[in-house]
Amino acid sequence: MASQGDKITYFLVGGFVGAAIALLFAPRTGQETRNLIETKYREGSDKLGQKALDGKQYLGEKGEWVAGKAREGTDVIARKKETITKAVEAGKKAYEKGKEQLAKEVSEEEA
Repeated sequence: MASQGDKITYFLVGGFVGAAIALLFAPRTGQETRNLIETKYREGSDKLGQKALDGKQYLGEKGEWVAGKAREGTDVIARKKETITKAVEAGKKAYEKGKEQLAKEVSEEEA
């Protein structure tokens, strides 16, 4: 399946080919036809150049958006990692405290 950019390119190329064929069969003098072809070529080149600039700008904006989302994702992951690390540490402390408490109760029962 063709991407949006490919479709635009195919459309523009098709337009150029169609315009060139129409110009070749038009009832004009050679000089008029050459001038018209030159004018249409320049117009098409200008439009294609503008589309390329628009596409570059669009990709730049989307690239910045993606980079921002990636940074946000990295921040979320870092916060979640910190939360998990704290929870593991709290679990270790609770385990050690419970182990000490159990050892203390066992030693009291033996005494």
